[in-house]
Amino acid sequence: MNAILEQTIDRARASLVREQCPDGHFVYELEADATIPAEYVLLEHYLDRIEPELEAKIGVYLRNIQGDHETNPGGWPLFHGGKFDISASVKAYFALKCIGDDVNAPHMVKARNVILAHGGAARTNVFTRIQLALFGAVPWEACPVMPVELVLMPDWFPITMRKVSYWSRTVMTPLLVLMANKPIARNPKNIRIDELFVVPPAQVRDWIRGPYKSPWGYFFKGLDVVLRRVERFFPASSRAQAIEKAIAFVKERLNGEDGLGAIYPAMANTVMMFDMLGYAPEHPDFAIAWASVRKLLVVQEDRAYCQPCLSPVWDTGLAGHALAEAGAPLGAACDWLLERQVLDVVGDWADNTPGTRPGGWAFQYNNPHYPDVDDTAVVGMLLHRAGDPKYADSIARAREWIVGMQSTNGAWGAFDINNDRQYLNHIPFADHGALLDPPTEDVTARCISFLAQLGKPEDRAAIARGVAYLRETQKPDGSWFGRWGTNYIYGTWSVLCALNAAGVSPEDSMVKRAVGWLLNKQREDGGWGEDCESYGDAPPGEFHGHAAQSLPSQTAWAVLGLMAAGKAEHEAVTRGVAFLQSKQGADGSWKEAPYNAVGFPRVFYLKYHGYPRFFPLLALSRYNNLMARNDRVVEFGF
Repeated sequence: MNAILEQTIDRARASLVREQCPDGHFVYELEADATIPAEYVLLEHYLDRIEPELEAKIGVYLRNIQGDHETNPGGWPLFHGGKFDISASVKAYFALKCIGDDVNAPHMVKARNVILAHGGAARTNVFTRIQLALFGAVPWEACPVMPVELVLMPDWFPITMRKVSYWSRTVMTPLLVLMANKPIARNPKNIRIDELFVVPPAQVRDWIRGPYKSPWGYFFKGLDVVLRRVERFFPASSRAQAIEKAIAFVKERLNGEDGLGAIYPAMANTVMMFDMLGYAPEHPDFAIAWASVRKLLVVQEDRAYCQPCLSPVWDTGLAGHALAEAGAPLGAACDWLLERQVLDVVGDWADNTPGTRPGGWAFQYNNPHYPDVDDTAVVGMLLHRAGDPKYADSIARAREWIVGMQSTNGAWGAFDINNDRQYLNHIPFADHGALLDPPTEDVTARCISFLAQLGKPEDRAAIARGVAYLRETQKPDGSWFGRWGTNYIYGTWSVLCALNAAGVSPEDSMVKRAVGWLLNKQREDGGWGEDCESYGDAPPGEFHGHAAQSLPSQTAWAVLGLMAAGKAEHEAVTRGVAFLQSKQGADGSWKEAPYNAVGFPRVFYLKYHGYPRFFPLLALSRYNNLMARNDRVVEFGF
C-alpha cells in the first residue's frame, strides 16, 4: 500500500463527509454564466420588487466575471475565460444599469463598446429579444411568432409541446401566455438601454434571415412571415382555450418551492405569467412560484448570484460513489435518495412509452413530472453497490423505467424517449438549437453501466443495442462526445466505463482507439484539461481556447476511463494520480475555476462546485483499490 496515497484519500474522504448534510444528502452550488443573475435582477424590476442590498451583491458578481482579454474586451462570456457573447453581455449590462451603475463608468463603457462593435442589442438571441420586448426595449415584432394555440395542437401536428424537450416545454408554456398578452414590465426606474442599439430600438423588426442550415429554415421563416399577418385573426375562443390549458399545465406542475420544471427560466416565466394574470403577490400560486425563484439565490457576504437550478440528487449520487470507493458508509445518503424516487407520478415522458411504470429520480429535490435518466442510472448503481436488501425493490423499479426509456436507436436521452425531431431546431424560436432531448453517448453509457452492473440476462439485448449505438457514434480519433459534461474527456470516460461493465474486451478496436486518444491528450504535468471551447468549431476531439491548465475533475475522468479500459498500471495513470495528489488542498479537497459541464452546447454552460470534490476522490480510491487486487479489474459500472 502507498501510505502517502492512503493519506490523500483519507483527507479527501473526511473533507467530503464534513460537507454531508445532517439528513444524509449532499448539495453544492451550481453556477451558470452572467445570464441567470442578470435575469433575476430584471425580474425584480419587472415586478417592482427591488431589493437594493441584494442587487448590489449581484452587481459585484457580474462585474467580477466581466471579460477583459483579446477575445472578450469588456463583454461577458458564457464560461470562465470564454469569448464575448452578445446576449449574455446585453443582459448583464441591462442588469447593472438597473442596479445603478453609471453608464459612463469604465466597465460600462467597455461593455457598451464591444456590444456595439458586434452589431448592438439587435443581434441578441430569441430569449434575450423576448426579455427586451417585455421591457419595451424593442417592439414585439422583433420576436418570432409563437402562438399560444400550440398547446392545443394534436399529436399528428408537426409542432406540438409534447414534441420538444422537457426544459423547452416548461419554459415555453408560461412564456407563450406572456407572448399572447404582450405585457410591459413595471420598470419603476424607467431603465432603458437605447444606447446599445446601432439603429433606433423602435425600428428593430424581424431579424431572422438566411442563409439557413437546411431547407427547414426557409420553410419556417416563411411560416413565421405568414403567422405575423394572420395571428390577429385567430378566433378569440381558441386563444382563451389555449391560455386556459397553458395555465392548467403550469399549475399541475407547479412543484411547490422547487418550481415549474425546477429550472429558473420556467420558474421566472411562471412568476411573470401569474403577475400578468392579475394574481396578487399573496395568492398561493404566485407566492410559491416566487419562493421557488428565491430558493435559487446564493447570497454571500460580499456577492450574490442566482443558480439555474439545484442539483442535490446528482450531487448525492456522485458523492455516494466516491465515498463507496473510499470505503465510507453509504446508509444515510442512500436512505435519503430512496425517499426521492418517483413511483406514483406518470410524467410527460410516458407519452412515448405507454405502460412503463415510473421509477426514476429527478435531478433536483423534487421534480416528479420530469425524472432524469442519467440520475436514475447513477443512483441505481449506487443503491446496488450498497448491497442492502432493503433497496432491492427500488433498484428493480429503476431498472424497469430505464429499460422502458430506451429509444428506438438503442440509446437513451436525458428526460424523454425518441425526442429527436431535428426539424424543430430550425423554427425561428429555436435559434439556440437546443429545443430537443435526443439520445446521447454519455447518458447511454450510464444506462448500459447500470443494466450491466445488475447483470440481468433479460437485459442483454438492450445492452447490446446500446453498445452498438456507442460503436456507431465514436469519433474518428477514438473519442466520444460528452453532452452533459465538458466534453470529449467526459464522454470518453463515460463510454469506457460502460464498455467495461458490458464485458467489451480491452482489446476491442474501439476501446484501444479511445485509450490512444486519452493518452494523446495527457498534458506534460500529468493531468488533463479541456474547456467549453471544444463545443465550438474545432474538429471533434480537439481542444482549443483558454484551457491552458489541467483540471482535477477532468484528470479524474481520464484516469477513471483508462482504468476501466484495463490500463491501471499504465504510466499515464500513475502520472494522473500524482497530479491529483499534488493539487489537493489543505482542506483535503480540490478546487477549479473553469466551468466543467454544459447545459446547451454553445449557448449555456455550468460549473458544478462539487465535481472537484467527488471525482478526484473516486479516481484515487479506485486506483488504490485496484493496486490491491491481482486482477486489476474494475467491478462497478461507474
